[in-house]
Amino acid sequence: MDIAALRDLFDRQMRVNAPPDAGTGTVDTAGPIVRVISDNGWSGVRYSDLTDTTADAVIAVEAAHFAALGVPCEWKHYSHDQPADLPDRLTRAGFTAGEPEAQLIADLGDTPHEVSLPDDVDLWIATDDDGVAAAAQVQHRVFGRDLAQVTASLRDQLDHPDINIIAVAAVNGEPVSAARLELTPGTQFAGFWGGATLPQWRGRGIYRALVAYRAKIAHDRGHRYGYVDASPDSEPILRRLGFHRIGTTTPFILEPTR
Repeated sequence: MDIAALRDLFDRQMRVNAPPDAGTGTVDTAGPIVRVISDNGWSGVRYSDLTDTTADAVIAVEAAHFAALGVPCEWKHYSHDQPADLPDRLTRAGFTAGEPEAQLIADLGDTPHEVSLPDDVDLWIATDDDGVAAAAQVQHRVFGRDLAQVTASLRDQLDHPDINIIAVAAVNGEPVSAARLELTPGTQFAGFWGGATLPQWRGRGIYRALVAYRAKIAHDRGHRYGYVDASPDSEPILRRLGFHRIGTTTPFILEPTR
């Protein structure tokens, strides 16, 4: 796998030219910046092409832009972004760094597609409000996300079933794991998001089954690559399933002033 070429392809297709996540919101290109604005989804700076001489001024413009909108800004930093001290510059401008995650990409032709689940586990795709509620409950319990916000975000995604798949695993009707797949039209990439399993159900292959399930869907629909921003817990599992680490991503958050 040519890591440099894959980074370039990802940047072109997913950071510069792709529509907003989940098909909601708007994408604005402002000089060296690509920003996304969304009501219930992700908002922030998705791509930047900066230099030592331009970075500080551009960061100030983006901070002012989002402040005027009154919404939080997440500047998503990738480890190959320039200038090399961009994280320090963002911090000086008032952004707060979140936890870094591994940027993983897999050729979906090389990942497992066979879904193997324990006999007592059922796997299904959410197609209605009950399915959204089930997935939201898992996200809320595992990640501590605000239940109303995650429900609203998943509900918006349900309105775009051609590009968003919400998978739920349940035992006797009780949701125990959930994950999302986002198929980005016009690109070779599919995003694997929100994989979460309740602690008492881990270690039984449910997470791996959800990865294989989504990989088959994405591959069958013509997407060559799967990508993930992986936590330290998820990275070893995903690498065993054919994903390769090509860098790291770090969210830098600027909250609106009150």
